[in-house]
Amino acid sequence: MLSPRLLQLLRAYWKIARPEQWLFPSRIRDEPMTSGAVQEVCEKTRQRCGIQKPITPHSLRHAFATHLLEDGADVRTIQLLLGHRSLSTTARYLKVSTRSVCATRSPLDLLPHITPPTPPASPTAHF
Repeated sequence: MLSPRLLQLLRAYWKIARPEQWLFPSRIRDEPMTSGAVQEVCEKTRQRCGIQKPITPHSLRHAFATHLLEDGADVRTIQLLLGHRSLSTTARYLKVSTRSVCATRSPLDLLPHITPPTPPASPTAHF
């Protein structure tokens, strides 16, 4: 899944950087960026933004999955996007917000609206 906005940014980056072998190379020639370098970028960005909580590639992945779920994506689709074999692995990633839980419609509300029958008129009592 590649958003058109991200593709546009990546193309602009490529035009400026002109990487030869790897889109994001390491400081060592002809080597890809390491996972440690990605974690370092997350930490520097967190500090620059003044965010107190830790930010890791894993927390970004978790947030991505949660946002997809809250926007209505199917859990199976999220499983495929994250590359999980097991649905239970995907389920551990997903924290559903209170807003999503409260917005969930009851299956009863999906049934056609039926007007309850009106009770028969009661006979007039004579004294």
